[in-house]
Amino acid sequence: MKEKVVDFRRAQSDHSPLNINRSNVEIIKSTKFLGVHLVEGLTWSLNTSSITKKAQQRLYFLERLRKAHLPPPILTTFYRGTIESILSSCITAWFGNCTVSDRKTLQRIVRTAEKIIRVSLPSITDIYSTRCIRKANSIVDDPTHPSHTLFTLLPSGKRYGSIRALTTRLLNSFFPQAIRWPCRKHRQKAPSAYITPPNAADVMR
Repeated sequence: MKEKVVDFRRAQSDHSPLNINRSNVEIIKSTKFLGVHLVEGLTWSLNTSSITKKAQQRLYFLERLRKAHLPPPILTTFYRGTIESILSSCITAWFGNCTVSDRKTLQRIVRTAEKIIRVSLPSITDIYSTRCIRKANSIVDDPTHPSHTLFTLLPSGKRYGSIRALTTRLLNSFFPQAIRWPCRKHRQKAPSAYITPPNAADVMR
């Protein structure tokens, strides 16, 4: 049995291990949950490194398929199923708080795939925007969702009431970001995975 402690306070202190049947439970620094690496400080460099390694391995097979003269539509389908699916796994949970360096690392995977397939692909930021809008739509349309009440319209009917965030980590997380987007963004159909959102820069602002 092991224990995972997440503590990102500025003034950190040592945590006494749990004691079960007179045996201390080992405290680990990182763990993997639903394919996502969680570390004690809730940073995402380890998760990014793991995703990048998996995606790079699959780029080799994409290159082999191109050398076999497969057409771009088939190569794009392969990319979506084997590479983009890895890059976007649980992306709404972790991408908002990734460092600039981590985002550039992920974007290099997309650019490499573009050069192989020789077609334009959505950036990692556009993928994140699309997934967030889609997730927010599902929450808004489902009154039984536990987080449905977070999306409360202001009197203007154009925006939702924002969540007060005292830390950058919370501000960049999914709910504060999704709630800050204009209401019409949620009412629109989520952009296709291979059509850049019309105002991607505004969505992420």
